[in-house]
Amino acid sequence: MTQLTSKELTMISDALTFEGLICKKARAYSHTLTDTDLAECMTAIADEHERRYTRLLEMIGG
Repeated sequence: MTQLTSKELTMISDALTFEGLICKKARAYSHTLTDTDLAECMTAIADEHERRYTRLLEMIGG
């Protein structure tokens, strides 16, 4: 694997922050919504952002 520059690491760090936040919010919404279709949609969104978070973390060796 090639070395990441400082700017690339900063960008990945920012992306990790945003993906984590989106995942947490979507997961919280999925638990509070009373409409089951919307709750399932929020769960799917949270799962996708969690996968993105994990892939980004793997990029930096986490």
